[in-house]
Parts: sequence; C-alpha cells; structure tokens
Amino acid sequence: QVRLVESGGGLVQAGGSLRLSCVASGINISPNTVYWYRQKSGEQRESVAYHTNSGATWSTWYSDSVKGRFTISRDDAANTVYLQMNSLRSEDTAVYTCRVHTYWGQGTQVTVSS
Repeated sequence: QVRLVESGGGLVQAGGSLRLSCVASGINISPNTVYWYRQKSGEQRESVAYHTNSGATWSTWYSDSVKGRFTISRDDAANTVYLQMNSLRSEDTAVYTCRVHTYWGQGTQVTVSS
C-alpha cells in the first residue's frame, strides 16, 4: 500500500519560513518526478514545484508565484520530499499536498498571518 504523509505545516507570520516534508512508503521515489501542489480556499489546486530525477541529472520547476522563495528537494535514501518555504506571504495560505507518480498525500495546512 502506497502512502504519502505530509507534515510541517502550521501558522506562521508573514516573512517567516516553514519546511514541509512528504514521506513516502510503499513506493520508491527515486525514479520518479515528485511534485508539490497547493489549494487555496475556494480555488482550484495549483502546481507549486516539481523535481525530476533522471539518473545523474535532475531539474526543478517552480510556479512564478513562489520562484525565488520556495525550494523543492528530495532525499531518495529517506524516500522523502521537502518544500522549503521562505519569505511567506498571506497569499501562500493553502493546503499543500505532495504527489509521486499517481499517488497523493492528504495535505498539510499552511496559514500565513499578515
């Protein structure tokens, strides 16, 4: 059974930082692209970042709204994906969810107070 469990969300003041984690079990993240999404209240889910892993090379992508502030990383040995979020803004408030292959986590709430 595949499980993705996010953690690290919470309440933070604007300008602060949070680090989200997504621990995978039942699936090896190593050969997979890993994704972070977010869904703001009343809005559709949007892509935040992804990290590909093609053997000796890897690449990342970020949405324009988080570029320069968020960093996606992975620890394949720990089967874990991270999202470091700096300079948080009130508009970053959302439920953040990770995805590996076709599997989704349950999400973790991030609330940024202004």
